[in-house]
Amino acid sequence: MKRRIFLKGLARLTGLGALTGLYTWQIEPFWLEFVKRDLPIQHLPTELEGLTLMQISDIHVGNRFDWHFIINSFEKARRFEPDFVVYTGDYISYKDAQQFEQLEEVLRHTVKGKLGTIGILGNHDYGIDWAQNEVAAKVVQLLEQAGVQVLRNAQTAIKGLNFIGFDDYWATNFQPEKVMQHYQPDQANLLLCHNPDVCDLNVWNGYQGWILSGHTHGGQCKAPFLTPPMLPVKNKRYTSGEIDLEDGRRLYINRALGHLWQVRFMVRPEITVFTLKRG
Repeated sequence: MKRRIFLKGLARLTGLGALTGLYTWQIEPFWLEFVKRDLPIQHLPTELEGLTLMQISDIHVGNRFDWHFIINSFEKARRFEPDFVVYTGDYISYKDAQQFEQLEEVLRHTVKGKLGTIGILGNHDYGIDWAQNEVAAKVVQLLEQAGVQVLRNAQTAIKGLNFIGFDDYWATNFQPEKVMQHYQPDQANLLLCHNPDVCDLNVWNGYQGWILSGHTHGGQCKAPFLTPPMLPVKNKRYTSGEIDLEDGRRLYINRALGHLWQVRFMVRPEITVFTLKRG
């Protein structure tokens, strides 16, 4: 009798494990969540208050999952008719030139803002070992052909909102001082930085305001109350969501739309829809 009870319990646990594995592999990686939040910005022009800004990050087009999911997600995102769209890096998981063809197909469905569309690069956009400048140049070319203005340690103002974009921290062109030396605190500023570890570097020149990042994917898998085991940052505080840096800066880390590997648990893929507010 005890042996029979044990075998029944084992069978149930095995079945539960199989269902959890199936969910983690085939369900949650494609269960997109649109996260809606307010984004208060100091000195925001009155005419921009109430407009929408959409953040899309880490689409990772390549051979590690069915990238048609990205196209389907873009189609859903376009229904929001955002006023601004920002892309915070990692457009491909580079292996060879096939990723350029795949990315070009995805970018035919690019979500664009009615007023502006801005992007920055991530480490994967620099190819193998984050060191192939020719790969980054091709990614930039495809993005700009699709209507995305790429900021590489540069800034641009649209309708009174100033976008500051850093190039990737791990790659070959991380030179934030090129743009931060021109930082003007009396403007409405919004900063884009792929890797949130940059928040701990001495590169900010007194910057106050929001930083939008990606890179972590929220860890992709997370047990309740525990730090995700796969978190590619030095500062393990930087997982996902809003973090008050307690010095006038606030960080928001997007959980990523794509995946490095097709597995997610309690970390659904995310597109963030911000409503602009006067801060």
